[in-house]
Amino acid sequence: PVHYAGIACDMDKLMALANKHNLFVVEDAAQAIDSFYKNKPLGSIGHMAAFSFHETKNIVSGEGGMLVINDDRFIKRAEIIREKGTNRSAFFRGEVDKYGWVDIGSSFLPSDIIAAFLYAQIENIDSIQNKRKKSWDIYSKGLTALEKAGKIQLPYLPSYATNNAHMFYVVCKNSDERASLITYLKTNGVHAVFHYLSLHKSPYYIDKHDGRKLFYSDMYSDCLVRLPFFYELTDKEVEYITQLINKFYS
Repeated sequence: PVHYAGIACDMDKLMALANKHNLFVVEDAAQAIDSFYKNKPLGSIGHMAAFSFHETKNIVSGEGGMLVINDDRFIKRAEIIREKGTNRSAFFRGEVDKYGWVDIGSSFLPSDIIAAFLYAQIENIDSIQNKRKKSWDIYSKGLTALEKAGKIQLPYLPSYATNNAHMFYVVCKNSDERASLITYLKTNGVHAVFHYLSLHKSPYYIDKHDGRKLFYSDMYSDCLVRLPFFYELTDKEVEYITQLINKFYS
């Protein structure tokens, strides 16, 4: 399951389905740091979870991420893969008398500088999140009238989820309208972008897809616009963007 925009999927239903069919659940929590499902941190519910610290995320290290393991069966192998396919960590713990290559692996270790840079943000995550949530609220307040008028769709927050203010987006009525909005914003000095293409239409997967229509996947792929969202964004800049969007639809 993908916790898109940091908003939780309905994990109770997904875990029940996985248990019924004996499946493993890997949470895509790339955008979900400091977000919760029924008071449970996202990434703590499935068997494993992956977080991202890419430069576009709430806390960043440039590149890299974090693997969370909630099932003891996977800890040993994950450690070996992280250690370039060796049992080096077990050697340092005195569990083996020498170490060597025992599995596939690669170099996933961050440098001390990157770790320190990231750790400082973790220590200050509350202030970072408060700043981001304020920007999110200004966007929401400034654009709610357009949603009520049926001109755009804003992010939806289910009752079981929390908002970690990872991003703010609007959903236009069609791809032409989206293209016009992006061009209009760019003309006025605002860089807004569309997001992912539908996986079933990607070069990798298109010949594997069975041809079913995936309405919502295509709709969001064709109509969603991500608005500027980063820690240094000022309240006045957010207000300016909301004013531009309101003017576009007036």
